[in-house]
Amino acid sequence: MADMNNQDRENRTALDGNDEDQDFGLDDDSGAVIATVGRQIKLWREAAGLRAAELGTAIGYSENLVFKVEGGRRIPKPEFLDRTDDAVGAGGKIAAMKQDVAEARYPRKVRDLAKLEAEAVEIGSYANGVIDGLLQTEEYARALYRERRPAYSEEDIERLVTARMARQVVFDRRPAPLLTFVQEESTLRRRTGGRMVLRRQLEHLLELSQLRHVEIQVMPMEAEEHAGLGGSHEVIKLKDGKTVGHNEVQLISGLITNPREVQILEMRYNLIRAQALTPRLSREFIEKLLGET
Repeated sequence: MADMNNQDRENRTALDGNDEDQDFGLDDDSGAVIATVGRQIKLWREAAGLRAAELGTAIGYSENLVFKVEGGRRIPKPEFLDRTDDAVGAGGKIAAMKQDVAEARYPRKVRDLAKLEAEAVEIGSYANGVIDGLLQTEEYARALYRERRPAYSEEDIERLVTARMARQVVFDRRPAPLLTFVQEESTLRRRTGGRMVLRRQLEHLLELSQLRHVEIQVMPMEAEEHAGLGGSHEVIKLKDGKTVGHNEVQLISGLITNPREVQILEMRYNLIRAQALTPRLSREFIEKLLGET
């Protein structure tokens, strides 16, 4: 029994996702990619004259896990693909699928948003419920997903957290895009994940605010004028001169491309920035909150 438990733990470290990829999980195109990879692995295994159990033994995983990967019900990590490539003598053809699998690991809405952010010259975001995803620490993001209902499994949470952290490469892009954020004061006070998680989150905000291409502002609760009462939103200006919006509420997440609607979002965001504390005063405000936390 102990050996079986150890094998199960090892199997989990080789994979992402679960058998029932619902809600945020394998959407149409992701599922097609993973299914194709699984079929290719099966074809190479059979061509090498190996049974699933033999391949599992050769690469250090169970027969059951090999079947799930081949059936497109599990997402293999890079080391699984590398070991399989060596075991069946694919000459790098299976290992070459790692990039496709890496992209398919994430929910489509995350991939679509990340692609837009990669093409952005300017991103402006107003968040009134939680800390903006691009600003979140890993601990804070994990705490948020633990609060979701219906509850996610630990594997689901790790997949979502990894996807969220992957978007943050936008801070390291060169040339750097202009990144501006407006956070409601309430999001900076709510102890999501506990006191220490919030402290580290506030410290992270202060660190990011020191970057020359990043401006973080706070909308104080005492503000009498507020153009953002309609909810959180994001405005993304692209290299080709186009501007799109992004909105996410409860079970709905989507891009806004209608020029008139994008214009309204952009107008509201500009007003929100004007009504919020300046970046300098916002840093001082966050420092004060950190001292109180």
